[in-house]
Amino acid sequence: MLCSGGFMFAIFTSSSIPQFGLFLAFLALFHFLEYLATALFNADKLSLDSYLINHSAHYHAAHAVALVEFLIEYYFFPQHKSVRWINYLGLGLVILGQSCRTIAMFSARHNFSHHIVDYKEKDHVLVQHGIYSIMRHPSYFGFYWWAIGVQVLLLNPICLVLFIYWLHRFFSERIAYEEHTLHRFFGQEWLQYKSKTSTLMPFIS
Repeated sequence: MLCSGGFMFAIFTSSSIPQFGLFLAFLALFHFLEYLATALFNADKLSLDSYLINHSAHYHAAHAVALVEFLIEYYFFPQHKSVRWINYLGLGLVILGQSCRTIAMFSARHNFSHHIVDYKEKDHVLVQHGIYSIMRHPSYFGFYWWAIGVQVLLLNPICLVLFIYWLHRFFSERIAYEEHTLHRFFGQEWLQYKSKTSTLMPFIS
């Protein structure tokens, strides 16, 4: 067994667990792209919070728990973290999720916001083109599968189950509230759009 300092050094330098380095890289990329989209299309709302790093205590706790699970399992069962085909499945989900979220933000442009707005602004339109013609809430779809993909990439079975549960609960409630506001804003136009699209997230209609 390695001492704690040597163990942490091994984590950050070992080439036998490249998925850990990929996780850190994708996490950094995710937050950078959140800031970039805000800077390009909502410059008047730009702040350090646009990186979405201070999203919520639950967000930090989720990543902390995922990291702890990875480190504990790697310490006691290093063979469990060796690269295999399922890591590539996780990598694919992360890339899919990030791509869809970024495309959604760049498609919605100034209509995209990190917060659900309660009042319709004059230039607020119902985005229905591009990726929005395929699914409702593609940015949520992207984050959902990005988060699931990260746990598959890291081979975190416990967090995978927990993330599926909490992501379903979070997005079920958030989408229900957001769609209520969209119905208020756009009326029949929203209902027609909703009837033609899906969230493409399991058990979230």
